[in-house]
Amino acid sequence: MAVAAKASSSAAGGGELQKIEALLGGSRILARRLTNALDAHELLLHGLPASALDYLVGNLVVIGKTESLEKAVGMSLRTWQRRKDTPSKPLSQEQSGRAWKFAEILAKATDIFGSQAEAEQWLERPAVGLDQRRPIDLLGTPAGVELVEDHLDRLESGVYA
Repeated sequence: MAVAAKASSSAAGGGELQKIEALLGGSRILARRLTNALDAHELLLHGLPASALDYLVGNLVVIGKTESLEKAVGMSLRTWQRRKDTPSKPLSQEQSGRAWKFAEILAKATDIFGSQAEAEQWLERPAVGLDQRRPIDLLGTPAGVELVEDHLDRLESGVYA
């Protein structure tokens, strides 16, 4: 039973990968297709193109360029604007990882809530299951990211608290 669950989870992961890739601008911006988690690992190891973060932030529907977003992606608005002057220079591994994780959480929340706008609104609203904290405010640390991911898993399973 656990093996079957793992296999279906792994198959679902491929679709998740494509959703994350799309949020980061697709193969045109990433300059490669992501077919598995190792492709994603290699991409992040070498650094996402700065244009992938531009694409992600530029296509947000509800979330503005705020301090919360800065914490979530690990880069101040000022640094992000400076990076626009050198679009070919890749993001650092940490910045790449944070941008990837934000895209991953946004993709999962979009699946659960049915639209990117709803997912972004959820990220911006205090959540009962997160002790009235806004999910986006928790994305600045690995522990906070884990809390948000666990909460999304509970929402997906129909367990709200």
